Amino acid sequence: MKRLALAVCAIAAMCATQVAQAQTTQAPAAKMPDGIFYTKQEPDQYLAGDLLLNAKVVGASGKIVGDIEDLILNEYNQVIGVVMGVGGFLGVGEKRVAVRYSALKFDNQNGKTVVSLPTVTRETLKAMPAYVRTRPPKSFMEKVTERAKELAAKTEATTKDAYEKAKKEVGPAMEEAKKKAAEAYEKAKEAYEKAKENYEKQTEKTEPKTSN
Repeated sequence: MKRLALAVCAIAAMCATQVAQAQTTQAPAAKMPDGIFYTKQEPDQYLAGDLLLNAKVVGASGKIVGDIEDLILNEYNQVIGVVMGVGGFLGVGEKRVAVRYSALKFDNQNGKTVVSLPTVTRETLKAMPAYVRTRPPKSFMEKVTERAKELAAKTEATTKDAYEKAKKEVGPAMEEAKKKAAEAYEKAKEAYEKAKENYEKQTEKTEPKTSN
């Protein structure tokens, strides 16, 4: 009986190992589609955050006349201009003017990119009317609400993808492990019944017979 119990424990341990292996098995990495992603920044590419956004712009005198606050895109999502904050002091009394991208000049001075408007002076910018938006900027609450919706949608999609991936990867292996566990259990059960039957027969042979 001890041998039978040990055999059953060994089979159970083997099945548990198979289930654990099925859960940790990883599928091969998916093939990345062509023509969609960049893997690194190329020499002829720049990032707006490094070159344009918040960059100081110098005028004809070589002095700073404003800073770039935003980009203007056309219907094809191409940068056609920038919005500059000019005048004022520490943001107070500042106005915004729009400049065509083609009017900007980029020079490398001592390893640093300098953005300039070679023909523009502070007087020119002071005389320019403020840039008029046709679409009002989003309020703080609108931005927060929009961001919350984006995060909720992203979390839901990520969770669903992870569940489907786990189901796809682990499902078949888990079912196979369950099947083997059930087969092992049936074999152990048969062995137990057989051992029990042999034990009872052996007991009948060894029990002393009582005389009438």
